[in-house]
This record gives sequence, C-alpha cells and structure tokens, in this order.
Amino acid sequence: MRKEKIENAAYDVATQVRAVEESIEAALTEIAELQAKMVRARAATNAGFANSHGAFEQLGVALNGLISARGGIAHCHSELVETRKTIPGLRTVGFGDGTDCPPPGGYGDLRIVA
Repeated sequence: MRKEKIENAAYDVATQVRAVEESIEAALTEIAELQAKMVRARAATNAGFANSHGAFEQLGVALNGLISARGGIAHCHSELVETRKTIPGLRTVGFGDGTDCPPPGGYGDLRIVA
C-alpha cells in the first residue's frame, strides 16, 4: 500500500513536470508566432517603425522571462531526478557495465529463433 502511494505520488509529479515543460514550450512557440505577425502587421499597415518598437521590447521582456522559466523548470526536473534516488521505492537498481540497454545501435548479431 505504501509503495503504491509513493509510486502514484511520483507519477503525479512527473506528469505535472512534463505538462509544465510542454506549456512553456508552447508559450515560446506562441511568442515566436506573435513576433512574426507583428512584423507582418507593421508592414501591412505602414505603421512607423519606431511606433511599434515599444511593443517589441515588451515582447522581448516576456520572451526572456519564459526562457528563464524554461531553465528553472529544467533545473527543477534535474533536482527531482536526483531526489528520486533518495526515496525508498523509487530508487533504480541496475546491474551490468552501465551502458545503454539495449545499445542505441542494437544488437546486430542476435536472431529470433522460434
């Protein structure tokens, strides 16, 4: 029962971390699209270049904030991975030489025999 609670709690946190990461990435994409639309709108309306500069500066401030938030959540994710190693029931136990299993290139000489 306790192990299941620990695993469920860890799963909930991991799922939420991924959701936050995806949200930040989506917001970065939306800002990039907004920048492009603002450039096209300025050109289409023949608005003064300097008149729209303040809006671009503020968008840059928002972009820098999101980039900082992205780094923060990345560091949070790394810390959670390290924290997981200290919680009984979530620790990973491994055997072998520490290489990927299976290796990225696969096993070229193995055959399936029925």
